[in-house]
Amino acid sequence: MPAAGAHPPGPPRRWWGLPLLRAMRADYLGFTEGLQRAHGDLTFMQLGAEQAYDLFTPELVREALVDQADALIRWQRGIEVFEQVFGQSVLVTEGATWQRQRRMLQPAFTPRRVAGYAGLMRDAARSALDDAVPAGQAEAVVAMDGLWTRVAMDVIMRTLFSSSAPQDAREAAAAVQVLSETAMREMFWPLTLPDWWPLPGKAAKRQALRLLRGLVARHIDARRADAGGVERDDLLAHLLALRDDTTGEALSPAEVFDQCMVSFQAGHETSATALLWWSRLMAEHPAALEQAQRELDAHLSGREPEAGDLPALPWLGATLKEAMRLYPPVAAVMTRRTTRDIRLGGHPIPAGALLRITPWVLQRDARWFDAPGAFRPERYLPDARPFPRGAWMPFGTGPRVCIGQHFAILEMTLVAAMLLQRYDLRLPPGTQPAEPVLNVTLRPRGGVRLLLARRSSHR
Repeated sequence: MPAAGAHPPGPPRRWWGLPLLRAMRADYLGFTEGLQRAHGDLTFMQLGAEQAYDLFTPELVREALVDQADALIRWQRGIEVFEQVFGQSVLVTEGATWQRQRRMLQPAFTPRRVAGYAGLMRDAARSALDDAVPAGQAEAVVAMDGLWTRVAMDVIMRTLFSSSAPQDAREAAAAVQVLSETAMREMFWPLTLPDWWPLPGKAAKRQALRLLRGLVARHIDARRADAGGVERDDLLAHLLALRDDTTGEALSPAEVFDQCMVSFQAGHETSATALLWWSRLMAEHPAALEQAQRELDAHLSGREPEAGDLPALPWLGATLKEAMRLYPPVAAVMTRRTTRDIRLGGHPIPAGALLRITPWVLQRDARWFDAPGAFRPERYLPDARPFPRGAWMPFGTGPRVCIGQHFAILEMTLVAAMLLQRYDLRLPPGTQPAEPVLNVTLRPRGGVRLLLARRSSHR
């Protein structure tokens, strides 16, 4: 048992922790990997006035996020940054407000409810994938960033607003990317300067916010104006119809707006990022790709996939899970603050401390995953050796587990299946190794370009 008041091991404090902050900003993932190698599974850093603890085992993560969930709140600096875009949404709020929003929104994201969006997801995928290789060509080199961004944003536009306006989707996707890059920079600033401040990126941020807010407001205003018109079964209709089971209250107009804003970021960028890494990995591993295609051909016999097909496609699902293990879309900065004294791993953790969790490190630990840097989808098949709960957490864990995880899994599986039904994937000659770049999501530097070749059944 550690001595009372004893901190876990960690790097020495110099210059109020500024060298550590600079190292984190330069290479957050590399810095965090080095922290675990040098100091172990529970580490301590003094960063200015902040006491920060990094948790590097599934047991410690679950002890914090599940067992001690009532003693934790989101890191305020992260909330300040995200609140500028998402307002008082379920991603940002705390306490009773968050509990009410989560309780009200949960029915909109159950597996049964999400399955009703499968047709809209297929429509979005079909529209983009059929044109990925120009008509009359057997193959083409395709920028997969743009393809997956188009698909994921089209899915959001259709499921949220029953809209498939290509110009809106392109502009919204570009705005979301700008806001993600800006948010990551601002995380490391001690405070948020006004957006009119003459700093790099502020003008682009203002423009992106105006565009996204204007798009959302326009769709909501049109829906309210057409209240007695065409009945729709999209997510916006569900948000407007929600009532609190205990009070009968609806979401306020501001809450409806903010939840729509969250859908663009969380529902678009994370799925597009996961599919981007998955498609590159499948091109790098032709045996895994061929096995997925055989599974699809045998089960679907050429028809498009439906929500009920997912249990019959275990290999395809395993390739997606393994891609999210190797390259989790949200790879870092899952930070909480303690609201009272707790203990973790036998160590006392004071009220006001920061707890930092980095899925990138957890999911690449050889203790839980043999050959952790290798792409091995068989890890997720029913007869595979189990790994600890919390070792794989692309959607988080505990009460704040991603509310949209069923939506994301269905979307990714359907569109991945439709891609592999149509095309073989190969890396173009001269392709360089992938280099991850961390913004809010983890993206490959320079994007991903793949050679897509039409399969004989789709020529």
